Amino acid sequence: MDRERYPSLFRILPWALTLIILAVDAAVMVAHGIPGELPVGQVVLFVAAFIVAQNLLIQQDVRGLRIAFNLADVPLILALFYLDPFWILVVRAVSAVAFYAGRYLRSDVGLLKPLFNIGMSLFGAATAAAFVQYFQIGAAADPRTWLVLVGAIVSAGFTTTILISMLLFLINSWSSVVKAWSSFAMTLAGPIMASCVGLIFLVLLEAAPWAWVLIVFMLLTIVALARSYMKLRGQRHVLNELNNFTHLVAGSVRSNRLIDATLGRLREILSAESATVWVPADGRNPEIRLTSSVDDVGLTDLDPVPEALQREAIDANRPILVTPKHGSQEHRDILAGAGLRNVLLVPLRSGDEVYGCLSVADRIGGEMSHFDTADLQLLETVAAHVSIAVDNSRLIDQLRYDAYHDPLTGLPSRRRSLEALQEALSITVPGEVVAVLMFDVDSLHEINDALGHEAGDTALREFARRLQEHAPAASFIGRIDSDEFILQTRLASTEAAIETARRLREGIQGPFEVGGVSVSLSAAVGVVTHPDFAADADELLKRVDGATRQAKDAPDGVQLYHAGLESESLRRIGLAADLRRALDKGRLEVHFQPKVRLDRSLENGGAVMGAEALVRWSHPTYGTVAPEEFIPIAASTGQLGQLTDTVLDQALRRSAEWAGEDGPLPMSVNLSPRTLADAEFPGRVAALLERHGVPPERLTFEITEDDVVSGEPRLTPALDRLHEMGVRLSVDDFGAGYSSLAYLRRLPVQEIKIDLRFVQGMATDDDDKAIVEAVLGLARHFAIDVVAEGIESHQTVEQLRELHCEAGQGYYFSRPLPPDRFAAWLDGQGWTRGQARLRVV
Repeated sequence: MDRERYPSLFRILPWALTLIILAVDAAVMVAHGIPGELPVGQVVLFVAAFIVAQNLLIQQDVRGLRIAFNLADVPLILALFYLDPFWILVVRAVSAVAFYAGRYLRSDVGLLKPLFNIGMSLFGAATAAAFVQYFQIGAAADPRTWLVLVGAIVSAGFTTTILISMLLFLINSWSSVVKAWSSFAMTLAGPIMASCVGLIFLVLLEAAPWAWVLIVFMLLTIVALARSYMKLRGQRHVLNELNNFTHLVAGSVRSNRLIDATLGRLREILSAESATVWVPADGRNPEIRLTSSVDDVGLTDLDPVPEALQREAIDANRPILVTPKHGSQEHRDILAGAGLRNVLLVPLRSGDEVYGCLSVADRIGGEMSHFDTADLQLLETVAAHVSIAVDNSRLIDQLRYDAYHDPLTGLPSRRRSLEALQEALSITVPGEVVAVLMFDVDSLHEINDALGHEAGDTALREFARRLQEHAPAASFIGRIDSDEFILQTRLASTEAAIETARRLREGIQGPFEVGGVSVSLSAAVGVVTHPDFAADADELLKRVDGATRQAKDAPDGVQLYHAGLESESLRRIGLAADLRRALDKGRLEVHFQPKVRLDRSLENGGAVMGAEALVRWSHPTYGTVAPEEFIPIAASTGQLGQLTDTVLDQALRRSAEWAGEDGPLPMSVNLSPRTLADAEFPGRVAALLERHGVPPERLTFEITEDDVVSGEPRLTPALDRLHEMGVRLSVDDFGAGYSSLAYLRRLPVQEIKIDLRFVQGMATDDDDKAIVEAVLGLARHFAIDVVAEGIESHQTVEQLRELHCEAGQGYYFSRPLPPDRFAAWLDGQGWTRGQARLRVV
């Protein structure tokens, strides 16, 4: 019959069964009739004996069940021998009513179960009496009498188990019936033992009436010993269970089944109807709320324990025990509202942090079976094991997460990105391509060198945020290298991929502030699509990497992969190796371009103010390699320091070689922020100046305006040290940056070089001329020298003279020349510094 279909019927049937049992008991008593003589003394004595025996309860946990039996069978043996069946039923009825009425008044257990237990006790006594009447008994010392009386006790237990099974089926399910018969089989020794004790007492009483004194003493001693034994056995059982539990937890961590294994076993150890773990949501970790209960297979998210109690255990960081005898009235009210009798709660700790709660509810064994302080201590011990295991499990999860995610941005790592790419390539969708975009963040090395790695990390996090904000829906984004990000998505075509790359690059661009300095974010974007240009993830990543490198030179910063890029990538790899060999063997050349005074003509002499040293590389295979190509290669391969030292060494050697009467020829050398960030660089400069005998004031370091502004806080210590040495600082490409001019007050700047775009545009663009005039006025205010670079015509020279610009540099005067030609040029022109003629060797 369907319990859910007829709920009202199944609420009525237990009452009907109870009333039927009581009616049968009453009918049996009427059938026996009242005997003529009332043995008042015996009735009173046996009522008292039954009440005392029922309270002498012995409990034991067996295979996850709490088995309980009392010693009521001891007086029942004596009653079956001495009393008429009617008086046996009367005595049993009076003692049962007194015992269960007391239980009913002490706790709110409802009326059904006390009535059922009273009826069941009478039915068992009636069965035992009928058994004795049928088989008849003889003298107390007759072994047949013993067998009949023991058989009567066993038959009574059998019939009462049948009644219990019927009630459990009506209230719960067949599983409860199975457990009832399992309990009967496992506790059968208890009634038999009580029967034997009763027979011993019977024989003693028949031999000597005053033996009852010894009997009572023996009975109490047996109960005390039995309880001590059960307690000792229970403690040993708990230790064994804890040992098994520890092994179970360790194995569950390895098999990833920690929670399911833990809760199920914990419920069995504590003989509880349910065990629950609750871990509130924390950061990226979602909420965990799982329960193992007697009636459910596996785990559910139905938590019977009130969250208020769980929250209190976590917030107060202390265990909570709530039973009719323990806990506050408020706790008991909360528990009653949830329909629970008793509960244990302990916090789960990770070091000093409390991250969750472990709870068990309602001890199996009925309304009078409750948890105690020993159970709470056991649960605390279990919770400690669980906490360690959860910590280990969290550590393993964290390690797994870290293995596949970038700790700085939280994005998937290179390994996870490769797996995701391979997964995407394995699925073909008609009319779509798998587009992979690689973003190489511009100027990250310069930000690190100038502002520190913390600023660089901030820039990367900001870049990742902007990329995620503007990425198409369902895109996969990962960080695969220090300054490289990858985006994988499905688009309609390769053309759509290029447009997406341009849109993303535009959305990512723009300044943001780090430590009070405005830093611009941008990136070169390489694009490759599958199946057009790559067959697997490794090949795809390799090709998009090549496209990204070429995108740095593309007008819009975006480059689609094509076959021609392979040769360009091979060229770059080859140039990096060749550059190292060229540096080691001194095959790089330094050319020199003069700086001249504009208030004097070349024909009149005395116009040379110095020279700028410019590195050149003649490759044996590729011919002349532009500095714009090999200097970035040197920076990315760690050769920039050696390259700078080489140029500086040659520049100072030529400065001393071309000295005039007033000292070595002033020389300018270009620097990058990375070189200035090297703490040892000022020391190397001092050593080279001393080696070549060049005064520090004859050396000028040129650094672009953008590099000065973006790297100011980081570069200031090095610039100050160089300034203290007497070395001059020149700001190159002045006017082309986006910066504030406040650095002109803060930094030791002695010279600015006006960007060639403004100088060359003066003749045709009034705005350019106005910018040049403004820069000259600004320089005069700060008492800073000015050099106009990129002069290519006499008209530009005349305009600069009109604006009172003192110095210039450009092809109009001379191209950069190798040392021998530059020396000849100086000698041919007859230039001297002041009135001194230059020595040319």
